[in-house]
Amino acid sequence: MTTPTKTATRRGALKTLAGGAAAATLPLWARYTHAQTAEPIRIGFQQHRTGIGAAYGRWYGRATEAAVGLINAGGGINGRPIEIIAEDDGTDPKRGAEVVEKFANQHGCDVGFGTLFSHVVIGSAPRAGELKLPYFVVSEGTHVSSGMLNRYTLQPGITDVRSQVIAMAPFITDTLGKKVTMIFPDYGFGYDHRDALAPAIEAQGGEVLAKIAIPPSETSFTKYFPKIPRDTEVLYHVMVGPAVLTFVKELGEFFGGQGPELFGFIDSLEAVAIDSPGLDFLEGSHFWEGMCRHQQPDESAHETFYREAVGVDARGASVNDPADVSTYGHMFGCWETLHVIKTGMEAAGYRGPQDRAALIEAVEAMTDMPHSREHPQGAKRFNGKTHQVFGHQYISQVQNGTLTRVHTTAIEDSAYPDMVDYTTQAF
Repeated sequence: MTTPTKTATRRGALKTLAGGAAAATLPLWARYTHAQTAEPIRIGFQQHRTGIGAAYGRWYGRATEAAVGLINAGGGINGRPIEIIAEDDGTDPKRGAEVVEKFANQHGCDVGFGTLFSHVVIGSAPRAGELKLPYFVVSEGTHVSSGMLNRYTLQPGITDVRSQVIAMAPFITDTLGKKVTMIFPDYGFGYDHRDALAPAIEAQGGEVLAKIAIPPSETSFTKYFPKIPRDTEVLYHVMVGPAVLTFVKELGEFFGGQGPELFGFIDSLEAVAIDSPGLDFLEGSHFWEGMCRHQQPDESAHETFYREAVGVDARGASVNDPADVSTYGHMFGCWETLHVIKTGMEAAGYRGPQDRAALIEAVEAMTDMPHSREHPQGAKRFNGKTHQVFGHQYISQVQNGTLTRVHTTAIEDSAYPDMVDYTTQAF
């Protein structure tokens, strides 16, 4: 069994920033003297630089740069430095597949990495499978664990929507109310919420009264709000895209502080400051967070290290610009996935594309991932059969304009029966 904290002996004395600064002070040639080749490990970064995912793409890029800097300062992977080859997919499925093809055939990448928006993953993964390119996504979609993709697609650095919803449903029904209306984006990621929420709420004795789908490219939302049933006790909202601030502002204007309890996914406010003008109505409401944006009093040393490395302040904004708010609830997945790739390659003795199958098998053998600098979001457990990782979920409440964590779920709270066994599929 291999876990992401196991250190390869071939790194020798180059232990690094995780245990000291020795390696970082060495010249580049000295850090990679044990490599069988001086060629870098090329990781194709499928980045949403433009389109509705641009804010995520910007911060996914910063988290990726920080992780690569740390890994390279410590000797790279098997003594070889990582080189990131970034391509903009426009947050578009067709362009996503084209980018994957460029990684394999034009850039000679060892693996593909980084995709967030689920419709882009679904459009790109089949091509990755055809090209036999390991494709590490940072998406949250349940499309990986559902079995709809292929053995070359893995999600080892971030939990999926179904596990998140199952873990949080008891808090919603026990604390906020049992009659729930949901608002979700009209594409794959939103469908995961649509399909997972009702069974999870019903299992807790509640019911979902209405499911309101909104196009993620929508710029005004008021026309959708009259569809919310009057007897709704909890409004569950998750929106994405450049108009999320408009969405939450119009939501507040519609209810005027007299509406149902609000439970939102932080997606509705990613890259948006919680204290933005017009968001006062969110005081007292709750949010799911993949990682707590606002620094908590008991923040671990691992997270503090990560927060500083990616250049984020205590409020979750860039240390260089307080108006540049991060996508903190998601971007940790890039940092963690890159460390999984590193550990998998070291366990597989990865040398080049001929070892891609061995790399996937090495990752499939992973199980427990302890809370660490490599996994600052928290401990995780990887399911090699479904290619999906499971971890802790965080529920925060807006208290005096600050996102304060009020509940943490156990890893076991996220469990659901396997829907696929990718290990039985041929490479």
